[in-house]
Amino acid sequence: MQTKVTFRHLKSRPDLQEAALDAIKKFERFSDMISTASVEFSADSQSKVKFVLVVNGDTLIVEESSEDFMKSLRTATDKMVRQLKKHKEKIFERS
Repeated sequence: MQTKVTFRHLKSRPDLQEAALDAIKKFERFSDMISTASVEFSADSQSKVKFVLVVNGDTLIVEESSEDFMKSLRTATDKMVRQLKKHKEKIFERS
């Protein structure tokens, strides 16, 4: 799996990068068909986190904003886990 962590409008922070990579490892427990994963941290008016995963040819996207990057990351991670579970159910129903 290809993994990419991007920081926009802020300097790279090792704590956020490590937390993002841990979140992506968590996603692997829910789907072994993830080909690419990217995380984007953006500091505009709020602390925004965006996940983009390509799973079995489908693109799953989650964005979350809050006053803190770690809070945004946790909420976005939970949303992506829900999407991965839903995606897995759809794939299972098709077969």
